[in-house]
Amino acid sequence: VNWKDIYDRGSSVFGGAVSGGLDSCTVTHWLHQNGVNVHCFTVDLGQPDEENLQAVADRMMVCGASEATIVPGKEMLAQAGLKVLQAQARYEGGYWNTTGIARPITVKAILEKLQDNDINVLFHGATGRGNDQVRFQLTSNMLQPGMDVYAPWRDQEFLDKFPGRQQMIDYCELNNLPIRSARESRYSTDANFLGLTHEAGDLEDVSISPDFVEPGMGVWPWDAPDKPEYVTIDWNAGIPIALNGSELDLIEMFQESNSIAGKNGVGIGTHVIENRFVGIKSRGIYESPGMELLGKSWEYLLQFVLDRRAREFYTNLS
Repeated sequence: VNWKDIYDRGSSVFGGAVSGGLDSCTVTHWLHQNGVNVHCFTVDLGQPDEENLQAVADRMMVCGASEATIVPGKEMLAQAGLKVLQAQARYEGGYWNTTGIARPITVKAILEKLQDNDINVLFHGATGRGNDQVRFQLTSNMLQPGMDVYAPWRDQEFLDKFPGRQQMIDYCELNNLPIRSARESRYSTDANFLGLTHEAGDLEDVSISPDFVEPGMGVWPWDAPDKPEYVTIDWNAGIPIALNGSELDLIEMFQESNSIAGKNGVGIGTHVIENRFVGIKSRGIYESPGMELLGKSWEYLLQFVLDRRAREFYTNLS
């Protein structure tokens, strides 16, 4: 769908799901230059790689957004993360599906804001190579069928202008947009407090060891302390309620588990060549220390309460 087709139907305001990265800055400025009134929305998912989410909103305003809003999403993500744990939802190679589960949360949170502001168009910067194209589209279609979804990477006009990442970098530098040092980045990272996903760039060269990736939620196992740390987790009705004797809410549980597991190299650096829904393969390095710690604890608990046949059935379902 071309942006102008949507615009000509009377939708002059587009609401964007943005992270503040290269795609977000490029799309926001380009739409603004074409006369679109752009409202940007960033969902607070406890991103470990963003010390100040307000800085994202500030960047988007510089890029031409008329409004930039931070939307709360940590509570919804914690509940979704619990469901991932309970389902033992690990994808190929055993990595926890932390990025995938965050997309419906992001879309749901933003759709509510779009509805409040009478905005009928959602745009996103997901590329054509990834599963996020499908996640954003299907979630929007299911939750709000009347919402137009504009995906720049499926718009031929946008593709002609920006055939690749380098053209976007050149465009942002030409227009003095506040992008990060994209030229020096060897890979891209997607983050929320459940986990980090590293991919693209030099990671696409399978002849290069992935140990150049700098963990964001802990340390590589070989850099972890050479001594054990013991952890006790209390569960009640399928929910972790206490860690080492301290009662915690679900968000705190994930955060504290991340801290303990991450510093010990647990759940850091899972290396996978995955099959994507859209039909391509992708190499990724994954971090989910808290999910790994809590997930193993839940897995042991299942062994206590389920017989062999029920346990096998549980695994097949998950």
